[in-house]
Amino acid sequence: MGKIRTRFAPSPTGRMHVGNLRTALYAYLIAKHEGGDFLLRIEDTDQERFMEGALEIIYRTMEKTGLIHDEGPDKDGGYGPYVQSERQAQGLYLEYAKQLVEKGEAYYCFCTKERLESLKTSETDENGEGIAKYDKHCLHLSKEEVEKNLEAGIPYVIRQNNPTEGSTTFSDVIYGDITVENSELDDMILIKSDGYPTYNFANVVDDHLMKITHVVRGNEYLSSSPKYNRLYEAFGWEVPVYVHCPTITNEEHKKLSKRSGHSSFEDLLDQGFLTEAIVNFVALLGWSPAEDREIFSLEELVEAFDYHRINKSPAVFDMVKLKWMNGEYMKAMDFDRFYSMAEPYIKEVITKDIDLKKIAELVKTRIEIFPDIKDLIDFFEEVPEYDIEMYRHKKMKTTPETSLEVLKELLPIFEAQEDYSNDALYASLVKYVEQKGCKNGYAMWPIRTAVSGKQMTPGGATEIMEIVGKNESVKRIKAAISKLENELQ
Repeated sequence: MGKIRTRFAPSPTGRMHVGNLRTALYAYLIAKHEGGDFLLRIEDTDQERFMEGALEIIYRTMEKTGLIHDEGPDKDGGYGPYVQSERQAQGLYLEYAKQLVEKGEAYYCFCTKERLESLKTSETDENGEGIAKYDKHCLHLSKEEVEKNLEAGIPYVIRQNNPTEGSTTFSDVIYGDITVENSELDDMILIKSDGYPTYNFANVVDDHLMKITHVVRGNEYLSSSPKYNRLYEAFGWEVPVYVHCPTITNEEHKKLSKRSGHSSFEDLLDQGFLTEAIVNFVALLGWSPAEDREIFSLEELVEAFDYHRINKSPAVFDMVKLKWMNGEYMKAMDFDRFYSMAEPYIKEVITKDIDLKKIAELVKTRIEIFPDIKDLIDFFEEVPEYDIEMYRHKKMKTTPETSLEVLKELLPIFEAQEDYSNDALYASLVKYVEQKGCKNGYAMWPIRTAVSGKQMTPGGATEIMEIVGKNESVKRIKAAISKLENELQ
């Protein structure tokens, strides 16, 4: 087959869906695993769905994820233009469609919308629209009738002329050989009435001219593949290797939709996920590595990726797993990078003049996504209202009454203490428990509760006290003593 060449061919219609990102990733990995070329082609022939700014989203997403293309609109490798509207302007698709007309493999169709509507049956598609199979009405027009209609400027489309008898077989790497009865094949439109090619036709022409060897796409295109194959055969072109990927569903096993709130790459970034965690997670949506592991860098994915290990069964978008994976990446992150990303979230909560980097150090290994930070650290700003039953801890053998006693005994120690570093504060607490003859938790639990007002905190009592400082620590302990005295009366 020679050098492997794959392509990612998105339409500029908005944010990049997770399914499209997976297609791009798999196409990239297939090419790079074999030392091949990865192309970016922009499919903008559907002008009605074109969205301003969507092209920038595509470029930005590719750059952020590291899926750097070898050829594309900005990198001419000799097979351009790489934008379909520019190729259409050259008359490229119409030229190839006319070649099929000459061969009898396609024909002009002048049917009106009204006539096409009359062909619809009670059967409906996924959008509830009636399904109409074209009846080859215009196939029987004579050459003279066609010429006359063209000269008169009657609107037309060019349709593929599919056989009505026999069967067509195509082969897919994941799904194997699939045979379809030709009677089920519709004469799909190749050139639309506005002169633009359909997605299906432009894909075949461009993939051949750009020497694409492996076509990666979602399995929703399986049903169209026999028609693609017939186009390749009609032109006498070599059929590429098909790699159809499984559907991505949500946890309820329904197709992942925009309404889910996390269906696009940018949705996930907005929710505080790291790019490298998203890429890693998306790679596993339908692909199983040979080794028993789940954390892969992009370079490691290139090394490990074998497209024959893509599964047929639907891939479930498991948000719990993505959050876990993101947390693992956060733990492994360089601290300076982590802090630069965490700082805006910390500053949303903390207005006091305290060491934000120390707060970041505490939360780094305790969060899965950045927005988790806010609920973890709000007590640094102000102790929330809490129930004194929080002082009761079976394992620590503490009660509100014992806690009051401990806090009263520790208050003068902390008031007298000058060194408010974590180590010095911890040493004072250890000395106290040794003298009292109790376990560490007996004193630590009341202090942590007093200075945080929370059952769960990202740091221990002395780590919190170091960050909020002496004055605030003493103030909080005094407030806790008053609270306990008032409510225990």
